[in-house]
Amino acid sequence: MGLEEHLPGDFLLTTVEKMAGLARQSSMWPMTFGLACCGMELMAVGDPRHDFARFGMERASATPRQADLMIVAGRVSQKMAPVLRRLYDQMAGPKWVIAMGVCASSGGMFNNYAVVQGVDHIVPVDVYLPGCPPRPEMLLDAIVKLHDQVRNTKLGAHRQAEIAAEEKARLSRLPLINVGPPRTGSPGDLD
Repeated sequence: MGLEEHLPGDFLLTTVEKMAGLARQSSMWPMTFGLACCGMELMAVGDPRHDFARFGMERASATPRQADLMIVAGRVSQKMAPVLRRLYDQMAGPKWVIAMGVCASSGGMFNNYAVVQGVDHIVPVDVYLPGCPPRPEMLLDAIVKLHDQVRNTKLGAHRQAEIAAEEKARLSRLPLINVGPPRTGSPGDLD
């Protein structure tokens, strides 16, 4: 009677997933992208009162190649959008994005041609943080929620199965279009 009879078949992979999630959660390096008034509140999160270093974010990265979390704080102009996308593409995976403030989330009060109406048009966003500007405590709460997502991210075959299930669920929500048999006759004929 061996040990494998008492343990589930995916015991080892599950344990590795938990350890990897805990390690990723505890060692995020944020790249701050402060563009407007939300940038001031973002800077306040590094002060001794709020201290986001206690969440494993001791080092704020100035380069995207060493960051795994992008915090977009404030409105993004159309001219800044390609720069934001380029910086996101330079980040190594896995990578996450927090849209901080109503301007980053939906364009805010700037509903015009010069401002992107939400960062999610440029990069995928993991956590939306409302407010104009949101308080530092709200950003810390968003970071804790992101940590929960990171800790529960699957690896390997489990991740592939999770992606397939999400895609199947997404496709099941799409409306069905009945194409029917092909039409015969000329386009001007009426049925």
